[in-house]
Amino acid sequence: MKSVTKLFAIFAVFGLAACDSNDPVAFVSTEAPETSNLQVLHASADAPLVNVSVDGSDILGNVDFKQGAQRIFPVGSYSVAVDGILPGGDATVIGPVTLNFGADEITTVVAVGNVADIEAVVHTRSRTFSAGTARLTVLHGAPDAPAVDVYLTPPGADLAGSAPVGSFEFKGIIGPAEVAPGEYQVRVTLAGDSDSVVFESGTLPLEAGNDFFVTAVPSTNAGTSPIGLVLLNSSGGTEVVSAGTPASLRVFHVAADVPPVDIVANDGFDTPLIPGLAFPDLFPSTGVYFNLAADTYNVKVTPAPAIESGLIAINEDLTLAGGQAYDVLAVGSLATAVEPLVLNDDPRPVPLYAKVRIVHASPTAQDVDIYVTAPGTDINTVDPTLSAVPFKANTGYIPLAEGSYDVTVTPTGTKDAAIGPATFPFAAGDVVTVVARDAAGNGGPLNVIVTPDVILSDDT
Repeated sequence: MKSVTKLFAIFAVFGLAACDSNDPVAFVSTEAPETSNLQVLHASADAPLVNVSVDGSDILGNVDFKQGAQRIFPVGSYSVAVDGILPGGDATVIGPVTLNFGADEITTVVAVGNVADIEAVVHTRSRTFSAGTARLTVLHGAPDAPAVDVYLTPPGADLAGSAPVGSFEFKGIIGPAEVAPGEYQVRVTLAGDSDSVVFESGTLPLEAGNDFFVTAVPSTNAGTSPIGLVLLNSSGGTEVVSAGTPASLRVFHVAADVPPVDIVANDGFDTPLIPGLAFPDLFPSTGVYFNLAADTYNVKVTPAPAIESGLIAINEDLTLAGGQAYDVLAVGSLATAVEPLVLNDDPRPVPLYAKVRIVHASPTAQDVDIYVTAPGTDINTVDPTLSAVPFKANTGYIPLAEGSYDVTVTPTGTKDAAIGPATFPFAAGDVVTVVARDAAGNGGPLNVIVTPDVILSDDT
């Protein structure tokens, strides 16, 4: 709170102050004053998903990195705890800590730091602020980042002629500060060096009445910026990646009766994005994603070599968001249809366990049951780990304790193995995708593609 006066002065220099100091009108929160708001944000880049409890009752479940939410409580004293979700059972990683929720207040709890020394940053502010303004509070939540300066300016303003709104180190907080509604750009530089930009947002519209708690978090995306931002308000958390952050992509050919194909972007038939991809290969073959500028692409899949007048098996527009990783699988068959299966990936490793995802890409196998068991387990003695998984579905990332596992796939309701049991060793920190696919020409025997999910930054 003590930095508010300084922030107001800086904003006023740039014409950002929302109203004259004689203006007594205040923004009145929509919640009753005898209630209080609790906001929670997961900002630990290598920590598992978490559950959040208040007085022993879960209020938020399966909260992932960069996700946040808000809940409203009657005024009072509460015990708040954050539990990490682990394969062997939940473990408390923060608290329980007693917090007092005051009338007409917002209490923000942010889990920061690496998983080995995760801790909570707690910030409390009034829900009420000046009418006609937006309000920002900024937290440095990236433990490996040095001290930085934060600039909030009109888009494209010259930083050499601007003053930072503040400087801070890990766990430091700037604000809260009120600003006039409008369009802004956030840039972060090394402390004292306006030329060393390590993060720059695109244009951010700030609307009157919005209260944002902004946290700088470690980047787990491709690109060169070491940080990203999460904007937390009453609607939850929204990630903002640095301008120019690419999307990450892999492509699988799992249409078993389709010959080698070229993948053409934006009608570049002379220079295919991916030439000569044959069943059952993926590109890149190492499993490491390749990066593309965030954009919408028209993607055509055609028998290799690609010619503009040739057969087009797939013709789709694909929107790729900066900072997001994708798998695109060519699935189906010539007898029915060949189509793209687009998956949003989560290659963020967690050092406490492996993350394993299984994708059903066999058009001839119908619905399947999937067993993930200790090696040598007779599946006749156990229930399936996942039941009735349909064609084109994926299991999401399943957390598994480090060790070896048998993976067995059967037609739903039977114990007849269509795949496996195949034994796979998984180490803590692994992120792995397993794609179940047909044999060449379609049908059995079914097989799998196993690949690590690995993001590399542009400067790796």
